Amino acid sequence: MSSKRNEPYTSIKKPVNLLFGTTTGTPSDGQDNSSLTVAINKINIPSSQPRRYFDPRKLEELSNSIKKFGILQSLVVRQLKNGDYELIAGERRYRAAIMAELTEVPIICQDMDDATAYQVRIVENLQREDLNPVEETEGILELLSLRLVLSVGETIKLLQRMENEAKGKVTRNVTGNAQASVVEEIFVALGMQWESFVRNRLPLLNLPLDVLDVLRQGQIEYTKARMIARIADKEIRSQFLKEAIASNLSLNEIKLKIKEIGQQSQSDSTNSLNDRVNDTLRRFKKTKLWDDPNKKARVEKLLSQIEALINED
Repeated sequence: MSSKRNEPYTSIKKPVNLLFGTTTGTPSDGQDNSSLTVAINKINIPSSQPRRYFDPRKLEELSNSIKKFGILQSLVVRQLKNGDYELIAGERRYRAAIMAELTEVPIICQDMDDATAYQVRIVENLQREDLNPVEETEGILELLSLRLVLSVGETIKLLQRMENEAKGKVTRNVTGNAQASVVEEIFVALGMQWESFVRNRLPLLNLPLDVLDVLRQGQIEYTKARMIARIADKEIRSQFLKEAIASNLSLNEIKLKIKEIGQQSQSDSTNSLNDRVNDTLRRFKKTKLWDDPNKKARVEKLLSQIEALINED
């Protein structure tokens, strides 16, 4: 799970200000960056918090560690008008602290506007060690859409347009303009190639829900998930997905299994067609359609078409 192939964007672990060229915030109310201690019930998680999935086992492990040693890295927050605080970075530590039944937590309070706070949350989320490919893809799209002032859907279309232009499929219209420059700048800062992101990561968002769920939970690598998603039958795919995870099948093993499934499906389809032909012929003989002049003409036409198909071989 930790191989370079399955975590191709390791250089994303960079300081937040690398993506913006400036510091992300200043101490609130004249405070310095030293840690304060506040009541945990004074900290609110915004509805726009980008993180979506937490591994229950790892969260429990962190909670146990916090019970023994406390929170070693302060939560980053900003102060709200009512005196409470809004979480900027450290949601995993925050949730684990609640599980550990802490009443107070250490914080660093920064002064940020809404736009900066949201961008910092996204980038902080992208720096996580346990980031899964789906959340990474969604986070990068959110970051791009903020910088481009576009919706996520419009951002995806822009990236696809850039890819088509790069391949010479359409007339150049985007490449080289201001939007393309922003895209290229962000991907350079993240240590990625935008072409690879469009080719390998955007398709993840179109995976079947059953595959997307286990990928989001980190139960399977994205290369394997994309391969398993090729199985059209939902029941067969779901069953094989469980088998692949339980047995930790390699990518090559998955490819071979999918090939076997395809061959079996083709065999089942052929057998089904043979049964249908035999059944239709049996019923045809019983009904004696040729006794009806109109139906006889239609039967003759169908037989001619079947004979023509046979003669093609």
